[in-house]
Amino acid sequence: MLTMTDSSSVEGSAQALGALIADLVTSLEPELVAFRRDLHAHPELSRAEVRTTAVVVERLRAAGLAPQALLVTGAVCDIGPQAGPVGEPLPRLGLRADLDALPVEDRCACAWRSTVPRVAHACGHDLHTTVVLGAGLVLAALHERGLLARPVRLFFQPAEEVMPGGAHDVIAQGRLAGVDRIVAVHAEPKLDAGQIGTRIGPITSASDTVTVTVTGGGGHTSRPHLTGDVVHALGQVVTQVPAVLGRRLDPRSGVNLTWGAIHAGDAPNAIPAIGTVSGTLRCLDVRAWEQAGQVLREAVAQVVAPYAVGVTLDHHRGVPPVDNDEAVTAELEAAARAVVGAAGVVLTEQSLGGEDFAWYLTEVPGAMARLGTGTPGARRYDLHQGDLTIDESAIAVGVRLLAGLAAGVLAEAG
Repeated sequence: MLTMTDSSSVEGSAQALGALIADLVTSLEPELVAFRRDLHAHPELSRAEVRTTAVVVERLRAAGLAPQALLVTGAVCDIGPQAGPVGEPLPRLGLRADLDALPVEDRCACAWRSTVPRVAHACGHDLHTTVVLGAGLVLAALHERGLLARPVRLFFQPAEEVMPGGAHDVIAQGRLAGVDRIVAVHAEPKLDAGQIGTRIGPITSASDTVTVTVTGGGGHTSRPHLTGDVVHALGQVVTQVPAVLGRRLDPRSGVNLTWGAIHAGDAPNAIPAIGTVSGTLRCLDVRAWEQAGQVLREAVAQVVAPYAVGVTLDHHRGVPPVDNDEAVTAELEAAARAVVGAAGVVLTEQSLGGEDFAWYLTEVPGAMARLGTGTPGARRYDLHQGDLTIDESAIAVGVRLLAGLAAGVLAEAG
C-alpha cells in the first residue's frame, strides 16, 4: 500500500514533485523487490508469458488502472489525462518493458532462482517489467493528485528474445497509436547500480541471420576438377564475403559478418554434395543495414562463381539498430541527472547485440538507457548467462527515472 504525501504539500515545483516521487518509490520498493523476485522464480519463454502478464495486469488493476491485454500475451495500460483543456488529444509518452525469459539454466545463487527447468531471466527482463510497473504505480498516484500533466502508456511487450519479436505484434495491433515518444531501460551489469548510461544515435546493432548453402555433384578428393568442390567454395565464402562487405559498405557503419556454424561432409576423402555456413550480420547504421542485403547477395554469388557450384542465400532480416533520438535522449539524461546526479549519468558504449525496441523507433522518436545493475566492488556478471545477478537497488533508480521523466522532473545540464 502506498504511503502518500498530502497533495497540498506539493508546491508544483520540479524539486517538490521529485521529492514526492522519491517518497512513493521508497514506499513501494519492498513490494517491487518481491515482485521482481517472483518473476525471476517463474520465468516464461517468448509468447508464452501467460502468468507474467496476469500478475502485471492484476497489480495494475489493484491500483485502479485499466490495463488492456494484447493478443496472446502482454498488455498495455494508459495513465493520466486523456485530453487537453478543449478536448484535443494529448500525445502520449510510451514506457516499454519486455516480459520473456531465455531458454538457459538458472545458475543464480539466490533463494528466488528459477523454478522452471532450463528457463531463466538471464537478460534482466524481470527487472525491466518491475521498473515499468513501478513507474506506472507512481504515475497513477500522481494522476490521482492532479500532478501528471501528460498521458503515459505502459507497454508490457512479449517476445523480445525471438525474431520476429513482440514489438511487431504491438505495432500491428495499433497500440502505438497516439504515442509520440517512447523510452525503455535495459539492465547493464557493466555499470554500477546508481549509474545510468545514455547515448545519442545507435546504441545497439542491427542483427540478421545469414545462411549460405553450397551444392555440387559430390566426388572423390583425388578428382576435384571433375565436380564442384563444395568445401573449397564454402571456405571462400567464409573468408571473402566479410571482406567484401567491409569494402562495399561505409566502415563507419560498424558492419560485421561473423560465422558461427559450418557443416559439410563426413569423410576426409570425399567431396560432399552439400554444405552450409551460418552466422550473423550486424550493423550500427540503418542506411548501411538497408544496403547490406544487396551487397551480400552480390558478394556470395561472385565469390563462388569460379567453382562450378550452386548457391542459395537465406538472409533473414532481424532487427534494425536502436537509434536514440537526440531530443528524447536529452530529456532522458535530464531526468537521470535529477535521480542520480550529473556524475551518475555516463556515456554508454555501443553494442553489436540486437534489440527489438528498435522497431518502435522506426515509427516514433525514442531512446533506450542502460540501467546499472552491478554491485560496486563485486563480481561483474554478463547478460544471457544463467548466473546473472543484479543489484536490486537498481529497481528504485529505474522507477524514479521513468516516473520522473513522465512527470517532467528534469535537472539542468551542468
